[in-house]
Amino acid sequence: MREKLGFLVGVWLLLCGFCLGRFVVEKNSLKLTSPDSLKGVYECAIGNFGVPQYGGTLVGTVVYPKANQKACKGFDEVDISFKSRPGGLPTFVLADRGANTYRYNADCYFTLKAWNAQNGGAAAILVADDKDEPLITMDTPEEENADADYLQNITIPSALISKSLGDSIKKAISNGEMVNMNLDWTEALPHPDERVEYEFWTSSNDECGPKCDSQIEFVKNFKGAARILEQKGYTQFTPHYITWYCPEAFVLSKQCKSQCINHGRYCAPDPEQDFSKGYDGKDVVVQNLRQACFYKVANESKKPWLWWDYVTDFSIRCPMKEKKYTKECADQVIQSIGVDLKKIDICIGDPEADVENEVLKAEQEVQVNWTKEQFSRRFVQDTFRGRVCECPMVQGVKFAGDGYSHCNASGSLRCEINNRGCWKKTQDGTMFSACVEDPSQGCKCPPGFKGDGVNSCEDVDECKDKVACQCSECKCKNTWGSYECSCSGGLLYMREHDTCIIYVLLAIIEAQILLESALKTGRYSPVFGNAARAENSWSFVWMIILGLATAGVAGYAIYKYRIRRYMDSEIRAIMAQYMPLDSQADIPVHHAPRGDI
Repeated sequence: MREKLGFLVGVWLLLCGFCLGRFVVEKNSLKLTSPDSLKGVYECAIGNFGVPQYGGTLVGTVVYPKANQKACKGFDEVDISFKSRPGGLPTFVLADRGANTYRYNADCYFTLKAWNAQNGGAAAILVADDKDEPLITMDTPEEENADADYLQNITIPSALISKSLGDSIKKAISNGEMVNMNLDWTEALPHPDERVEYEFWTSSNDECGPKCDSQIEFVKNFKGAARILEQKGYTQFTPHYITWYCPEAFVLSKQCKSQCINHGRYCAPDPEQDFSKGYDGKDVVVQNLRQACFYKVANESKKPWLWWDYVTDFSIRCPMKEKKYTKECADQVIQSIGVDLKKIDICIGDPEADVENEVLKAEQEVQVNWTKEQFSRRFVQDTFRGRVCECPMVQGVKFAGDGYSHCNASGSLRCEINNRGCWKKTQDGTMFSACVEDPSQGCKCPPGFKGDGVNSCEDVDECKDKVACQCSECKCKNTWGSYECSCSGGLLYMREHDTCIIYVLLAIIEAQILLESALKTGRYSPVFGNAARAENSWSFVWMIILGLATAGVAGYAIYKYRIRRYMDSEIRAIMAQYMPLDSQADIPVHHAPRGDI
């Protein structure tokens, strides 16, 4: 069987099960280095819980407790601790199996023994069988009432040893002799046809704090074991790199330009969280892409383990602190390992081009799958920000989506962000948009336009079919998104009624309003001001009266024969533009300066 393992999850799941109806026992070598009477190599069976160091070894001192020898209860209850002193060897606890049953201990489960030993400070647990028999794999409990809350938290390795070896170790310890042991997992590996498959989420960034330091240290320490596992065909690993994308509305922003490549498609955080200094997020994305392409090329040449060499050497030779986090330094490392540099450059492509990168596109698809299928069940986080990717709140507009492949503006005001994907165009200083606030309506062309509202909206020619400016004297002119009407023969167009009237009529109405207003407010009354002011006021009044008489004679015929049928409605329409005379505020009277009196 194959089990996918993730570094971020931090748990290695071991392979164990049935093959052709027979229980498979995975064994490793146990080497005793002291005392001299016990020196030699012995066989032991690996437990299918805990974390064996496959491909490696573990050295420690064996301790057989004076109490709680079956390890069925916590060692703190009997005041025993197995924590090693500074500079001392790790402690291996030897525990008794107890009553013999097929796959578990009748007194307590094997897993509980390991859990108690781990909590007591032990680095590993050895369980001595209670009778001479072939070794079996210590399994996790299968009973429905088994309390398995702690099972996933067991981290120390465990092994079952024979009764005879257990008795010999106990005798040596009781005689005051120190028993030192070397647990060797070099050959204790799954069958080559059933490789362990695991995925390693990482980054080339070395300036993100303790998380980056821990990750680089892990790569350096695990490099040797990883190479052996891959070369012998025992494992199949795949490195992954987390990226996210910049919403289209912000592709041209300073933040996206400094953190993203390929026009906002693939982004990483700024290493120093400061856009004004050091390396930018886009530098990290490019180096991550180079590492991913290195793995791709090395894997195609049947040497995927070379990836561990490249990542380790790059972190040592090209650190950010020394300003060597560059393509030139990376190329030197690649050439020293002997991988085809040209193929890697082709894989990387042009980070400035407005195109997709197949490698990073596949990485984002993996991220989405992990988010939907596995992140919900495991404690997986975004290594750099401490959380999974999520859509932002920008300028009061909430973006909705998975945070990895898409984020769309939602809620009110969403039209202000990228016009919500609808049609928008500006012409002659006027902008029209097909975005509407009601999400159920989708995109809708504004009045004066026709189209689907997404790809296009075309101007409607209101003049073409005489849908506007329909009166006989009207002239129509189409404009972008609207229209303009005018009248021939010096007439004035009234849009509210789609008709033309003469200027004389308008002059009569306005003159009447002016005269009535003047008489009502007393602005021209002879009781105000001096004699000269009164004389000028009356002269103005007589001029208005004379003008009205002349205009009345000229317009009477037209009034009688042409527009009398709608004169009243026209007057009301014009009068509505002024406040009713009875409600108008008094117009202040401007008296002459006191010195003129």
